[in-house]
Amino acid sequence: MEYWLFKSEAATWGWDAQKAKGAAGEPWNGVRNYQANNNMKAMKLGDLGFFYHSVDERRIVGIVRIIGEHRPDPTDEKGKFGLVVIEAIEDMPKPVTLDDVKATPELADMILVKNSRLSVQPVLPAEWKLICKMGGLKKAP
Repeated sequence: MEYWLFKSEAATWGWDAQKAKGAAGEPWNGVRNYQANNNMKAMKLGDLGFFYHSVDERRIVGIVRIIGEHRPDPTDEKGKFGLVVIEAIEDMPKPVTLDDVKATPELADMILVKNSRLSVQPVLPAEWKLICKMGGLKKAP
């Protein structure tokens, strides 16, 4: 299993909207960055990701699961980019802020710290476990 982080502005597509989609999930479309798209190409069914509210909040608020692998994004008129489908599976009991991540030495090399603009990024297993612990989860999913 691999781990990921998905960034979205809360006002555009927030955690509550994602949770409202239930088991049907929602296509993660609109990505127009080649590196982020390549990250989505690497995703497999069952992989997990953090749902991160960017811009104003800058915090991890929930956990999602990949329920649909990479496919063409119908919102991309040029046909260069794709999407995956994700479902919300768990709230982060205590949202983990970007400041929390930056203040944790073990997370200093995390892509969220090094390349904060990348909208879809990988998360290492050790980073995943630590952030889940920081977020108040009894056991990392």
